[in-house]
Amino acid sequence: MSSKSETGSNLRVDGPRLLQRLAALGRIGDTGDGGARRLALSEEDRQGRLWLIAEMKAIGLTVESDKIGNIFGTLPGREPGPPIMLGSHIDTVGTGGRYDGAYGVLAGLEALAVLRDAGMTPRHSICVAAFTNEEGARFQPDMMGSCVHAGVLSLEDAYAAKDADGVSVGEAIRAIDAIGPLEPGAIKPRAYLELHIEQGPVLDSEGPTIGAVTGVQGIRWFEITLEGESNHAGTTPISYRRDPGLVASALNVEARTIADSIPDQRCTVGRMEFTPGQINVVPKRVTMTLDLRNPSDSHLDRAETHLKEFLAQTAKAHAVTYSIQETARFAATPFDERLIVAVEGAAKELGHATRRMVSGAGHDAQLIAAIAPAAMIFVPSVEGLSHNPREFTKPDDLIAGANVLLAATLRLADA
Repeated sequence: MSSKSETGSNLRVDGPRLLQRLAALGRIGDTGDGGARRLALSEEDRQGRLWLIAEMKAIGLTVESDKIGNIFGTLPGREPGPPIMLGSHIDTVGTGGRYDGAYGVLAGLEALAVLRDAGMTPRHSICVAAFTNEEGARFQPDMMGSCVHAGVLSLEDAYAAKDADGVSVGEAIRAIDAIGPLEPGAIKPRAYLELHIEQGPVLDSEGPTIGAVTGVQGIRWFEITLEGESNHAGTTPISYRRDPGLVASALNVEARTIADSIPDQRCTVGRMEFTPGQINVVPKRVTMTLDLRNPSDSHLDRAETHLKEFLAQTAKAHAVTYSIQETARFAATPFDERLIVAVEGAAKELGHATRRMVSGAGHDAQLIAAIAPAAMIFVPSVEGLSHNPREFTKPDDLIAGANVLLAATLRLADA
């Protein structure tokens, strides 16, 4: 293959088709305010999966799924061997937008549709993956499908995870008939690329259009239960109280102090629930979550150690008992330099400047990086909004990112 058209360097995605697919998937689980709700293994997720499989089959891909419900659509190459994999997820958080995850899957689908339209067969097969339960909004840990695919989490442990209503992953995945015949990890990629909205404000505020992602910061999640003594709010003097709400609030404030004192540290208390939750009753119990993130595992160690020590001391001082359950732990993950350079080269070829950046959010790419070279491409999120119905990326930016994904994929598929 010697001519420009034969190498595919002049190929571009069909922008309107990509946007139409994004809109169509967004209508599944439409929340009426611009957002989407497709919690993992829910009825809406089932509908989204069936829609995606139909779209994959419509362009002639070989469609398979595995026992955790990961979906793979493959365009066979000229030579046998592992595929180049493009992927993300189609599940959302409870108050999600239409681009998080779905954009990466559908841009990958569009890239393969372009090759099909052009009658091109790449040297190496190319596969589009949609991983199960990336968000972790219903079942923990997050990135569950890619964890199982990469061998980080066993299928048995994944099936045993339960949602807030006590429904297990095993029950939910059977209920929507999403268990496939493939063993987890059966499709090991030659390389993995994930296109995603940034979910932060940097590219939108400072530019350029394309972020070449160099890695994902480490993530640690904890659920903390604090037990005190329920009592009358008016008749119980402060000095007699065993108030878990006070300890929870102190830990939240200390988390912010730690975030301000350790470089690049993020600390977030995302949920705090009081029992019995009455205005005139000292709470008996508080359940809270703690999310710690940092590009440096050693900095994460410092933050975790400090907050656990602070919790122990503060709980003891107020005669409150506690327990901590770790629900997720992912090490900081650097991406493959060769793939980062391929993304930068593809962007330059298309006239886009790039910015190297670390992802603040977790992604399936950080798990797949354990078994294959991996990298990511970011495009701007307007006002940095994500996990929000107002999540938005401009159509021109969506199309630009998809074209960079296509160009980078072609570089890898013919390498």
